[in-house]
Amino acid sequence: MKLLYLTSFLFLSLWSYGQDKPTLVSESSQEIPNFKLYPNPAYSDAVYITSDFNDTKLITVYDVLGEVVLTDRITTNTLNISQLVPGVYVLQVTERQKTMTRKLVVK
Repeated sequence: MKLLYLTSFLFLSLWSYGQDKPTLVSESSQEIPNFKLYPNPAYSDAVYITSDFNDTKLITVYDVLGEVVLTDRITTNTLNISQLVPGVYVLQVTERQKTMTRKLVVK
């Protein structure tokens, strides 16, 4: 009897799990095409950000604690990072309602 209940429970569990089809959201549709950030790690006072759009970019830089340390709006491909102390940062770039997030190392 216990075996019957166990197999029934397992069968119903697997059957109900098999009915859930997760929807896959394509992250690539929200990314900026051909996004490039260089040099990384950065040794100078500037990094270069390029993409297929080459439009105005809203840049937000976060430190490892999640605090905003730099915000800038650039129309060229050059971001001035001279005020950043050496460390690891998270760079968020928004261009044409699409957002990319990358790690930036400043040495």
